Amino acid sequence: MVGSIEAKNMPSNGSVHHNGISLEEKLDTLRHLLGKSDNDPLRIVSVGAGAWGSVFAALLQESYGNFREKFQIRIWRRPGRAVDRATAEHLFEVINSREHVLRRLIRRCAYLKYVEARLGDRTLYADEILKDGFCLNMIDTPLCPLKVVTNLQEAVWDADIVVNGLPSTETREVFEEISKYWQERITVPIIISLSKGIEAALEPVPHIITPTKMIHQATGVPIENILYLGGPNIAAEIYNKEYANARICGAEKWRKPLSKFLRQPHFIVWDNSDLVTHEVMGGLKNVYAIGAGMVAALTNESATSKSVYFAHCTSEMIFITHLLAEEPEKLAGPLLADTYVTLLKGRNAWYGQMLAKGEISRDMGDSISGKGMIQGVSAVGAFYQLLSQSSLSIMHPEEKKPVAPVESCPILKTLYKILITREQTTKAILQALRDETLNDPRDRIEFGQSHKFYRPSLLDQP
Repeated sequence: MVGSIEAKNMPSNGSVHHNGISLEEKLDTLRHLLGKSDNDPLRIVSVGAGAWGSVFAALLQESYGNFREKFQIRIWRRPGRAVDRATAEHLFEVINSREHVLRRLIRRCAYLKYVEARLGDRTLYADEILKDGFCLNMIDTPLCPLKVVTNLQEAVWDADIVVNGLPSTETREVFEEISKYWQERITVPIIISLSKGIEAALEPVPHIITPTKMIHQATGVPIENILYLGGPNIAAEIYNKEYANARICGAEKWRKPLSKFLRQPHFIVWDNSDLVTHEVMGGLKNVYAIGAGMVAALTNESATSKSVYFAHCTSEMIFITHLLAEEPEKLAGPLLADTYVTLLKGRNAWYGQMLAKGEISRDMGDSISGKGMIQGVSAVGAFYQLLSQSSLSIMHPEEKKPVAPVESCPILKTLYKILITREQTTKAILQALRDETLNDPRDRIEFGQSHKFYRPSLLDQP
């Protein structure tokens, strides 16, 4: 049962305050807005159990899980994913190195199965260990135990709030299935998407589809009930109470109360109306993080080389967002910090480093054991495919002729040739940076901010 979970730092009552408001008051305020009766708990389900989805659920469990009659949180993940022997052995070491985790498992009569798995006498499964607080993509950071559901219909049919913790590549498929279970719903759920990535569609005109749009198309849930949460967040560090910021973006009706509900002393959540820029940047930062990892590995962590890369890649990001939004949020503050931390540390940057060092290969695919889905790879393909369309041609400021937008994005072009067509090696990323014909990044930014080539059709808008 959720109410029986033991978790570090969990409040024993509603007396814990943040900015003068108790946790129970924040919970009651959101319940009131959702029209919940006294005997009807607020039901939240996190769909997908990657690192950030699992941490997000664990944070809410630790904050509100003690209010048993008012709050319920579950996490859904597919069943059947076996934990390999090497991971089981490492998991055993993690358990025994943390006394509070070891004691908790012993009290719950769950320790023996980890002993057996370490010896090879038993196979553990990802959904099984998640119940004990272990995310397969983040073994070194034990979480609080979670209520895990492997049946998708059971997980979502009565949920008031659904958190999308799926990769963008899986979001549409899963939410199309979810929509079948909501056909007879009377109330409309709220959906908070954590997903970062895009799809590219070429018909009837070239445009991108963000995860919130995918969910809207798949379920019919009004777009004002679908929000995006993002920020400079490394999941494990947030769970370990490193101070962090995030923004929840979308319609004012829900983003403001949700920002207050999600805010914690170490995890400050602001609200913002610019859903487009934040969601697109969420996909773009993963694209350029792969290149950042390559540059770091190939230059032996040269601060100068990494800063040169940062200047050029952020100018491309600004350029691209001005194609998509008439007045996009500036790449500053939390948006810039989100880009910085992703380029500095994260699975996409790690992936670029490992490729450049030769420790992994593209033949291993985009889903890496212990890391999960590397979403930047598919995003490289999607952005390149979209921005290479001749129908979107822009007038080049120097050559004075129409060119596809991708021609103003040399790093994106190079990443496409490394990751998708594989016609170049990772060293090509340095060749792109050191090309003496490259313009000052400021020129690309000013070109983008000129508003001469904003294309509302790129977001499937009239």
